Amino acid sequence: MIMIRSSVVGVAVLCSLLAAVPSHGQWVEPPGSGWINLQIAHQTTDTGFNADGNVVSLDELDPEARSIITTARLTGALGLVRGVDAWVDLPVHRQKFTGSGSDLLTTGLGDPRVFLRAGPSLFGVESLPVAVAVRGGVKLTTGTFENDAETISLSQGQRDWEALFEVGKSLHPWPVYVAGWTGYRWREVNEEIGRDPGDEWIFYAAAGGSAHRLQWKVAVDGLFGRPSFDTRTGFEFAPRELVQLIPSVGWPVGPGTIEASARIPLHGRSTRSDRLPAGPTVTLGYFWTWDASLWE
Repeated sequence: MIMIRSSVVGVAVLCSLLAAVPSHGQWVEPPGSGWINLQIAHQTTDTGFNADGNVVSLDELDPEARSIITTARLTGALGLVRGVDAWVDLPVHRQKFTGSGSDLLTTGLGDPRVFLRAGPSLFGVESLPVAVAVRGGVKLTTGTFENDAETISLSQGQRDWEALFEVGKSLHPWPVYVAGWTGYRWREVNEEIGRDPGDEWIFYAAAGGSAHRLQWKVAVDGLFGRPSFDTRTGFEFAPRELVQLIPSVGWPVGPGTIEASARIPLHGRSTRSDRLPAGPTVTLGYFWTWDASLWE
């Protein structure tokens, strides 16, 4: 049960990483323009996915086990030059684990992520039937990683590198758009615990639009990982898989938009020592964008 305390709560942070970067675009920001998104997400669950894809108790050895996670994250993008923008994602986590034994609670900075994105205008191509871009980035490890059975880690303990291809299309004159991306995540070895976490294929697909002032979006995101293994013993662990449905609505307030969404797990696979929670996550955020260049 102690191992589950450390791994499940840390892995729950992973669920928010699937779409931590908002998909407001595929349309690369012009120089000096950009957006900021402040979100609060909350998840409480006593269930998780096992290696066969079934929903089971978060810890089969402790029926009272429960994970409670609240994450505040600040995400922003800024156009640097024509055809290139930069994205930054900064999370702060409050993670609690309760069970038949002592409760655990940790609060602090999680692993930040930094991305660069490039579109066709970087090469002088100004008009295409669809918006396309390539994105590359890294998840750093400045969060607290503790190899301690009585401590909840705020970090996954290793760097991740991502490369993605994005596409989007406005269906004007209808107030509807479609967008998505797919890519690959290379995950470095966690030397602290001797664990190769396995690389992952990741994807996101969405359709959204507006009805008068109401904004709406329905999205699906997911990951399909390779098996992980212990670098010291060579023992192989089952790969992780997770697919989630994400309905959301927004309403203009002041200079930005208030957005509310839910992340509903549809499918998952994981091992007991690396359990993916099966409970939903609710999110409330404020999205603000500006078109005028900051340096004009």
